[in-house]
Amino acid sequence: METISVYLSSDHRCCDDYFATAEDHAAKRNWAAATASFEQFRSTMSHHFEMEEHVLFPAFEQETGITQGPTQVMRMEHEQMRELFARMAAAVTAQDADEYAGLSETLLILLQQHNLKEENVLYPMSEQAFGSRGEAVLQQMKEMSTVA
Repeated sequence: METISVYLSSDHRCCDDYFATAEDHAAKRNWAAATASFEQFRSTMSHHFEMEEHVLFPAFEQETGITQGPTQVMRMEHEQMRELFARMAAAVTAQDADEYAGLSETLLILLQQHNLKEENVLYPMSEQAFGSRGEAVLQQMKEMSTVA
């Protein structure tokens, strides 16, 4: 049986792959490929954030009554990453490999820390809180994937 942890952690890996591809193209100054790869990465990350912010986090908060805890931290980190995405997109448009590399390094550190917190703390807490309702929450996230 697929769990929320397995599903979302797998999605993290997919996003990581797109991120690495975009970074590689930017480093090689292949700007057409960097643009396409970066947009694929940003789109995939945005979808991941939406699944969490519109399904997982509200369900967790409703189930536990905790609204000022881990979900608040994750939302703040999502905003930090969105700001980096905007700056990275501008660096790609400007064809500025050095700026992109610096922002990419910052994002990599943030992503690694963020994903560890979600995968080791929030997702397991969510599964424990949801119990059998976890399957319905997972299905809601999957349905967002088919609509997107």
